[in-house]
Amino acid sequence: MLQCKDNRARLGRRRPEYIAAMRSRGCATATLEENRMSRLPIRPASSSPPQKGDDSDPGLPEAMPPRRRFLRSTSALLGAAAAVPAAEALGAADASPPAIPESMKAPGAPVGDKLYGVPSKYESGVIRNVPKGAPQYISAASRTPLGDLDGIITPSGLFYERHHGGVPTIDPAEHRLMLHGMVRKPLLFTVDELRRLPSVSRIHFLECSGNPVYTKPYGKSASDLVGLVSCGEWTGVSVKLLLDEAGLMPGAKWVLAEGADAAGMTRSIPIEKCLDDALVVYSQNGERLRPEQGYPLRLLVPGFEGNMNVKWLRRLKVMDAPAYSREETSKYTDLLPSGKAREFTFYMEAKSMITSPSGEQKIPSPGFVEIRGIAWSGHGKITRVDVSVDGGRNWSQAALQEPVLTRALVRFRHPWRWDGQPTVIMSRATDETGYVQPTFEQLTAERGVNSFYHNNAIQPWRVAASGEVTNANNG
Repeated sequence: MLQCKDNRARLGRRRPEYIAAMRSRGCATATLEENRMSRLPIRPASSSPPQKGDDSDPGLPEAMPPRRRFLRSTSALLGAAAAVPAAEALGAADASPPAIPESMKAPGAPVGDKLYGVPSKYESGVIRNVPKGAPQYISAASRTPLGDLDGIITPSGLFYERHHGGVPTIDPAEHRLMLHGMVRKPLLFTVDELRRLPSVSRIHFLECSGNPVYTKPYGKSASDLVGLVSCGEWTGVSVKLLLDEAGLMPGAKWVLAEGADAAGMTRSIPIEKCLDDALVVYSQNGERLRPEQGYPLRLLVPGFEGNMNVKWLRRLKVMDAPAYSREETSKYTDLLPSGKAREFTFYMEAKSMITSPSGEQKIPSPGFVEIRGIAWSGHGKITRVDVSVDGGRNWSQAALQEPVLTRALVRFRHPWRWDGQPTVIMSRATDETGYVQPTFEQLTAERGVNSFYHNNAIQPWRVAASGEVTNANNG
């Protein structure tokens, strides 16, 4: 390597002789090999055997991670006998320099042209998914376009919505939060007073409990199916801090949260959750809450069904029993085949979804495909995601993208060589409690199909020979 650096000094960075010297001495190759071998993890003993269409290759080191095993086996990026022509592998049919673009011929828009940033006009199709033909849109929902997003933070403008009485317009200067009931000192807070208290920022997902429902017609895209989940960074005040300030009385077991919308949304929260990680939130993703996300205040109870994260929060009443309000009796209960109903089923169980390739997308040609998706659990961290590319007969462990946070979305990735044949792909999540995401058949065997809520079944996607991807549950 020292000799290679001397070559750079003698020949200059841009001269052809320097490039040739580098290649002849194998400096880049040696560096890549050194980096590659120094970072190899040990393959878990529990990994599934190789499956058709997966990246496994018995001729490669067992310790090599799946993605690197794929790249080694195809030599697509390492200069050996490539599986496809080099130009195709790099996504370019012509190695000649591109034409000078119009954007280089004149100055662009001035600073301050848009005082609040907006996406490029070429991304205008990435919007929330609002079902067409609904009888009304006051008590309704819009879905996050999961198949168009990257990372784990959902942009505020694409965060899913679920309203029961429309979106109110509330002046924060006039808004108040009352804390009363079984407390020694009832309190009344302005928004500014809450913002003066010690703040907490955390990343958590929110998910509607009807995401998706159990019955047909099933959706076509990832957004149609599970678009009622989003993830953001939330900033606010710990509910425990407020309760400690008010002083809980003996026998306090529940807190009733009430919103200031036209529906007067109310939900009962166990006191244990309120003393754990619940927040009164005033900011999302670094800015004040959007009106559709509860501006100026909302409750956040991480991991619990979305309806319990009451928006436009105006009241917290400490009680010795749940309120049994409309939203926790006639709604948000789970009717079982026996005729009994599960109530207070707060937690959102472990779930995953392949978002690429997924419904209404198309794989352009056989070859390398990176399967990507998201996973989450209301019970804590996701510890593992497995992917099947043969309809669930065999499974391989996917890579989890850092950060892996509690009660937050996590990204997973899995390399796959598609052979151009029809198949079915799916993912399966496991959380830190050991709970494994069930198939739809396993789930309905326990709960039946009478319920509207808490369907966390594995979602299969059918890949046709044409590369078109559809919901495998639809026929």
